[in-house]
Amino acid sequence: MNVVTNAIEVKKLSKQVSDATGILSILDDVSFSVAAGQSLAITGASGSGKSTLLGLLAGLDQPSSGEVHLLGKSLSSMNEDGRAAFRASHVGFVFQSFQLLPNLTALENVMLPLELAGLTAVEPAKQMLERVGLATRLDHYPSTLSGGEQQRVSIARAFVQRPVLIFADEPTGSLDATTGSTIIDLMFEIAAQQHTTLVLVTHDHSLAARCNRQIVLQGGRLI
Repeated sequence: MNVVTNAIEVKKLSKQVSDATGILSILDDVSFSVAAGQSLAITGASGSGKSTLLGLLAGLDQPSSGEVHLLGKSLSSMNEDGRAAFRASHVGFVFQSFQLLPNLTALENVMLPLELAGLTAVEPAKQMLERVGLATRLDHYPSTLSGGEQQRVSIARAFVQRPVLIFADEPTGSLDATTGSTIIDLMFEIAAQQHTTLVLVTHDHSLAARCNRQIVLQGGRLI
């Protein structure tokens, strides 16, 4: 039986787009790997290609050349439906802007990925919200929650299916320093318990320093 030791393998990944001036290179010949259960910070100045790279890693966008392998499977060998099914089964997301559905309660937001997968939803969602400290806020809508509470709901939603991979794009970017630190503690604690591989895009050097590895992008290239 083959054992997958790297959760992520990126090989010679490049992304170009066309604009009025011609071909613009967003990423150029990027290669790296992340071992299962490890954490990686992707850092670099604005416009360096961080969010583009995260989108390619998650299969939300397609590279111009190169390959992304997640859990030993090539994303380029899957069609769009296949990539969506893979994400639904194996990947969780945490966003800077929370991306909660405003017409659903905290509990319903966390239940959603379980329901979409045809799984029992209520009790696991309740347990995960209790885990992130929101046992008394289950029936609250996002508009009645603080930014930190909304990000806790987002984290609960991301981890509720025990995904193998979590992709987080500036998860503390809209939070104050104290709240952000608490949120990151929570993410790392749950990831360690569930042996989840974390990939974080961040400008926060203290957050990046907590990861097992850091990579720095400059002008679309690894430096």
